[in-house]
Amino acid sequence: MTAPEVKPPILARSIIFNVLFYVNITVRMIVALPAIALPHAFIRGVLRGWSRSSLWLLRAVCGITVEWRGREKIPRGACIVACKHQSAWETFALFEIFDDPTYVLKRELMWVPLFGWLATKAGMIPIDRGARVSALARMAARARDEIARSRQIVIFPEGTRRTPGAEPRYLPGVAYLYTETGLACVPVALNSGLFWPRRSWRRVPGTVLVEVLDPIPPGLDRRSFLVRLQRVTEEATARLIRESVDRHKDQGSGPVDA
Repeated sequence: MTAPEVKPPILARSIIFNVLFYVNITVRMIVALPAIALPHAFIRGVLRGWSRSSLWLLRAVCGITVEWRGREKIPRGACIVACKHQSAWETFALFEIFDDPTYVLKRELMWVPLFGWLATKAGMIPIDRGARVSALARMAARARDEIARSRQIVIFPEGTRRTPGAEPRYLPGVAYLYTETGLACVPVALNSGLFWPRRSWRRVPGTVLVEVLDPIPPGLDRRSFLVRLQRVTEEATARLIRESVDRHKDQGSGPVDA
């Protein structure tokens, strides 16, 4: 009779993962430095490799897998991707399903050595969150540059991470981008915060559920768009959270604070 597999406690596995995760990203950034002088395809490959290696580490060390739903709904070419933001997980995982995404991120990240240099080369879109109207105009202008290269513009509508079940706070930036670019917007719902909690080192075993929702076509006014985006994203996110909580209850365990 084979003895049952004994796995290390969640905290120990979480610590091991976090050490490996940061070693992985640091080594990859150093190795990727020559890509600054090379065509965009090279940095694109670096980012996809980082995403896949990080997802592999999560699976191998922490027992966290991912289930992608609705990938067939992703349009070809340029679009806006409005993704729910619950953890750091989605900052790298989306490279797995989108062809050539660029992220809207806070300007301060571009000042970080290594990371900022590579983010600039990758065409990430910095935004000064304190400048408001002028920042939105600059964001839209930079987005149009990347749209001309048929890239997907990833933006977190709430601007920062929100714990699962928290009251949503959708900001006007995504609506501004939607109306200024005239592109369809692809909402993405997820429940990553159950397994990669905000401001925590703990990584909880389970399956992150990610669902690409029906694209919102261009042409809506800003208010109508924002109301629709929030409604469909929050409804789907709540459903994914309930599904994971119920699934883990049936298995005699449960993800963190749902």
